[in-house]
Amino acid sequence: MKYPAVLSFEDVLPQLEQFDTIIDARSKSEFALDHIPGAINCPVLNDEERILVGTTYKQVNAFEAKKIGAPLVARNIAHHIETLWRDKPRDWKPLVYCWRGGNRSGSMAHILAKIGWPVIQLDGGYKAYRAFVAASLDNPPQVQFRVVCGTTGSGKSRLLETLDDIGAQVLDLERLAAHRGSVLGNLPDEPQPSQKRFESLIWDKLRGFDLDKPVFVESESKKVGNLRVPDAVMQMMRASPCVSLMLSRPNRVRLLIEDYDHFMKDPALLNAQLDHLVQLHGRARIDAWHELANTGRMAELVDELLVDHYDPAYLRSIDRNFVQFPDARVVELSDIAPADFLKAAQQLHHAS
Repeated sequence: MKYPAVLSFEDVLPQLEQFDTIIDARSKSEFALDHIPGAINCPVLNDEERILVGTTYKQVNAFEAKKIGAPLVARNIAHHIETLWRDKPRDWKPLVYCWRGGNRSGSMAHILAKIGWPVIQLDGGYKAYRAFVAASLDNPPQVQFRVVCGTTGSGKSRLLETLDDIGAQVLDLERLAAHRGSVLGNLPDEPQPSQKRFESLIWDKLRGFDLDKPVFVESESKKVGNLRVPDAVMQMMRASPCVSLMLSRPNRVRLLIEDYDHFMKDPALLNAQLDHLVQLHGRARIDAWHELANTGRMAELVDELLVDHYDPAYLRSIDRNFVQFPDARVVELSDIAPADFLKAAQQLHHAS
C-alpha cells in the first residue's frame, strides 16, 4: 500500500483499535465538541490561526490564505513531531483526520508518510465519521436491554455502577451525559458534553457489546439534562424487559442526601434549582422548601420532594413508557451499603 493511504470510515472501522494513535488535526474547540473515540488533539491550525486563514480565504483569495497558512501548518506539525512522535518506531501506524479530510489532515499525513510511517488519512474527515454515527444510531445494534426501573433515590445508578464493576454489560446514560437526570441532576464542576459528543459515546458503547448477553440500562426519559437520547435507542429501551428496584423511603432519603452532598452543603445552590419547580408547585410551596434547606432540615426536604414531586411523576410515566414494566423482575434492597448493591448486582448478572 502506498502511504499516505486515504480510506473511508467504513474501511477504517474494523481496524480502529489497531491504530497506534488516532490524530484529530482540527482545532481545540472543534475537538471539544466531538471527536472519534480515543483520538488525541494535535491541531494543524489552532483556533485563532484557523480564523485568520479562513477570513483571508473569504475576503481575499485562496492563494493568499495558503501563503499565510502554510508556514503555520508546517510549524505546528513540526512541533507535534518533535514533542510527541520523535521516538515512534518505523511501524508506528497513525490515523489522521480533520473536518472534511482536506488540507489539514492531508498536510500532516503527507509529512508523516514522507518520514516513513504507514499513515492512513480518513476520507471525508470528521464529517464522514459523524454521518456514520448518526446513521448507526438510527438503526442501532439489537442489544438485549434490561431496563432498571425504580423511584428516585432507589439506587439505580449505584446498581449500574456495581454491575459494571463485576463485568456486566452496562449502558450508563447518566454517566455519559454527566447528569443525574432530574431537576437537581447537574453535576458540580462537570458540564454536560455536546449532543454530538453524547451520541459518539453512546455509539462507541453500543458497538462494543456482545449481542448474546444483556445490557443493563436505567429507565431514562427522552432527555438527560439538556441532552436527547437517540430515538431508536429509546424505542428499544422502552420495549425491553424491566427490573423493578425497590428501596424503603427512609433509605431513599439517606441515599439522596449522600449522592447530592454538594447541595446539602450549599442551600443557595439547591434553592436555585428548586426555583425551576415553581410552575409545577407554586411559589408558596417552593418558599417552604427553601426554608427547610436554609434551616438545615435536609432529610425533611428530601422526603417532601419524593412524596410531592418525584414519586407522582414516576408513577405517571413508568407504565406508559416502559411496556414490560408490569412484568418486571422485582429486586429489593434492605439497605444502601455497597454489599447490598453487590448482592443485587450478582443476582441480576448470574440470572442473565
